[in-house]
Amino acid sequence: MTDCRQDGGFFFAIYVRMFPDGYQAENYCHPKNVNCHQADSIKKKGSVFLMKNPRELVLETLEFSDPDRITRQIWLLPWAQNHYPQQAAYLLERYSDDIVHAPGYCKTPLKTQGDMYAIGTYVDEWGCEFINRQEGIIGEVKRPLIENWSDLVNIRVPKERLTINPDEINAFCNSTDKFVLSSTGVRPFEQIQFLRGTENVMIDLAVREEHLLNLIDTCHSFYSEELELWAKTDVDGLFFMDDWGTQQSLLISPDQWRQIFKPLYKDYVDIAHRYGKKIFMHSDGYILDIFPDLIEIGLDAINSQLFCMEMDKLRAFAGKITFWGEIDRQYLLCQGTPEQVRAAVFEVYKNLYCNGGVIGQVDFGVGAKPENVEAALAAWEEISRSELDDHYKI
Repeated sequence: MTDCRQDGGFFFAIYVRMFPDGYQAENYCHPKNVNCHQADSIKKKGSVFLMKNPRELVLETLEFSDPDRITRQIWLLPWAQNHYPQQAAYLLERYSDDIVHAPGYCKTPLKTQGDMYAIGTYVDEWGCEFINRQEGIIGEVKRPLIENWSDLVNIRVPKERLTINPDEINAFCNSTDKFVLSSTGVRPFEQIQFLRGTENVMIDLAVREEHLLNLIDTCHSFYSEELELWAKTDVDGLFFMDDWGTQQSLLISPDQWRQIFKPLYKDYVDIAHRYGKKIFMHSDGYILDIFPDLIEIGLDAINSQLFCMEMDKLRAFAGKITFWGEIDRQYLLCQGTPEQVRAAVFEVYKNLYCNGGVIGQVDFGVGAKPENVEAALAAWEEISRSELDDHYKI
């Protein structure tokens, strides 16, 4: 990593100047307020030093190629922007993201109604109605569209999502040096719950209801088509999500997950890799039981609630999949101290970093204290610019 040691109010960084034969580095003291992201990373190649941009650093992280610093990303909910506008703006500027999502650029607008983060009613592109009672977060579906299977006629697949504008997406990708993910809405398990209702879905899965399996196939076919369209653009990676965990276990048995949902996710991974893209997944809750399966199908990065699971067991997967965050947003970011948050970051690094394979993603969501969010980001930066003693090294 870039050498940025504290030294009497200045830290030792790298000053780069251009020579005819490339970049050459020399020692130079920057003011204390210059951070590692601004000085950015420098990779020595023989006697020549080459600057690495965020896209390259994320790729090195995903490929366990010993990136020069920890890459990072802030997930900022509208709740945080509403409650802490100044702090949110400061954090976004001070700790700029290495990973961004491309805008959707649909030629045909999605047929949604309302604001998903506003109090009141929001209707998504599938026609599912969400009721929201708190500003800045997403509400819940109280009346599923498919209460009875005769209601299937009410379902319309949102084909508008397939009208993406590749030229606009490619222009966005080429305008940034950050790692760009797709803005896809792929979430088969969650979407069938929005359409059918969670309780109904659980019963249907238990009895292997044929109508539900057909509905899953319908969603999957649509999502596969959406991912393939995005894979043909210049984005660096594809994205999908499904929340699978309670606090202590999967919502369904691991065997049932493997029979029904694992093949879907393998298709998504295969689409990404067929076009030379990386693929990222988000899943909340305790999902330890399916980590080996996600690695087996080739998933590149997983955003999960690490602190719902046993860190010593997660350690077995270091170097096999990239941990795309996170730091405990249920307790530590909301009720902990900055010192506790810093310790949690070092725990993640100690257990899960393996020549890469860790992205410093942090949620600034409901209840989170700005000082704790900054403590997490600052700790990742500290790791990036300091040579840790053996106690924190793998």
